[in-house]
Order: sequence, then C-alpha cells, then structure tokens
Amino acid sequence: QVHLVESGGGLVQPGGSLRLSCTASGRNSSLYMAWYRQPPGQERELVAVISITGRAQYGSAVQGRFIISLDNARNTVYLQMDALRTDDTAVYYCHTQSGSRLYWGQGIQVTVSS
Repeated sequence: QVHLVESGGGLVQPGGSLRLSCTASGRNSSLYMAWYRQPPGQERELVAVISITGRAQYGSAVQGRFIISLDNARNTVYLQMDALRTDDTAVYYCHTQSGSRLYWGQGIQVTVSS
C-alpha cells in the first residue's frame, strides 16, 4: 500500500506562482511519480511525470511554465508552477504506480483568479 498526501495548493493571481508537494508513504516501489489535474467540468489530464532517474515529461499546456522534481530520499515529488493562468485552475492529483497497483492522492485545489 502507498499513501500519497498533497500540499501547497490555494488561491493565486494570474502570473503568480505556487509549489505543490506530494509525499509518498508505505511500501513504494514505483518507477515514476506524476501530477494530473482536473479542471471544472473537464476530464483529468496529465500535467507532468518524472521517473526515479529524473527524466521528466510535461503536458503541452504547461510546458515551459511548470517544473516537476523528485526528492528520492524524502519520497516527495514537487510541482513548481510559474506564470499561472486562469485556465490552470483545477484540482491537482498526485499519482504513482507500485507493482500493478495505481495510487492517487486526495487532490488539492489550485485556483488562479484576480
């Protein structure tokens, strides 16, 4: 079992920055960690994914504005979000896979509004 806990969300003005954190606890043998988001009334979409070796990939909507990083010693993945836009408003979810099981955090709200 892996338990994922997110933190760092909130309300920010357009152009601002936020950093999300997600810490994994339990028996974690995952090879990657990722962030997804679900805007209001839309489907969940991939934001960024990072392997345990540090290779990162990004969704096209956030490329160049968001940075994902991983602290293996702390089992924590971060999402640095800069130049935030109103269409970044969503519930953000941490995700990983350990063995054949998929795990999701509870989700954290990010609202970008003036």
